[in-house]
Amino acid sequence: MEKHFPEDLKYTKDHEWCRVEGNIATIGITWHAQDQLGDIVYCELPEVGEDVSGNRHFGVVESVKTLSDLISPVSGKVVERNEAVIEAPEGLNEDMYGDGWLIKVEMSTPDEVNGLLDHSVYAKFTEEQSE
Repeated sequence: MEKHFPEDLKYTKDHEWCRVEGNIATIGITWHAQDQLGDIVYCELPEVGEDVSGNRHFGVVESVKTLSDLISPVSGKVVERNEAVIEAPEGLNEDMYGDGWLIKVEMSTPDEVNGLLDHSVYAKFTEEQSE
């Protein structure tokens, strides 16, 4: 699969993506993250109603290679979590920007997204990391 960083998303240097619709942020892992992890075999996510904080741990993904913390790009309350990726975590490798989203957060500080990377800056960042 070719590297893919959709233009309508915001990104973190921890390799999470964020799609903002109104006051709701949908969060997932990037193509780069799943490529580095390899085959994902386990995903742990917070319960609906839990609070998450920007730049703080909110869950875990485990692959055949390693265990990796998930870091939230924004702060707020979890309003939905993707049960499908908990039950079938390989979906994170197959459709990370679609059906492989992780959680949806009602943002408490919406301007946090202004500190995230756009697709071109994130693409350059991942290229530099690969060198």
